[in-house]
Amino acid sequence: TYVGRPERDSPRMNAIRQLSNGLGAAGHHKDALSVQETQFSIERRLGAPEAALLNTQENLAGTYGELGRHEQALLMQRGVYSGRMKLYGEEHANTLLAATNLAMSLLGLQRFEEVKALLRKTMPIARRVLGENSFDMLTMRRLYARALCTADTTLDDTREAVNTLEDTERTAR
Repeated sequence: TYVGRPERDSPRMNAIRQLSNGLGAAGHHKDALSVQETQFSIERRLGAPEAALLNTQENLAGTYGELGRHEQALLMQRGVYSGRMKLYGEEHANTLLAATNLAMSLLGLQRFEEVKALLRKTMPIARRVLGENSFDMLTMRRLYARALCTADTTLDDTREAVNTLEDTERTAR
């Protein structure tokens, strides 16, 4: 047991992370949220590195989304993306992953124009940094195509979405 061990104890923090991951994987998102909030509180109190705090916040945002707390998830994803931009710059894989997660949150809330603007800015960077065939690049392209296909889609948007999905399919093969 880890009760009585100092908060800074590495095995204790790893156990907390594993518990959170296991609860989430088993679909116990409410319980995972409680563990993640505790983890974040401990990390903040102990002065954990910014990168670790951002990782925990990203996990929290995902759990908020799983619980249907989409506005909270979006707010946290915005913070993670902003934090990673400051910490790593725009041409870093972690920043690009945060952009992808932010786009997913925006898409879930049907904020299509914001998704398109974000991905138009980040996809060229992701193409250069991650490569055309990377999973994150393919995900960005799929999200972009989905954002183009809304109720008030123009014919040009539909064509662009179809072309994007066809290119993505060819690339994925």
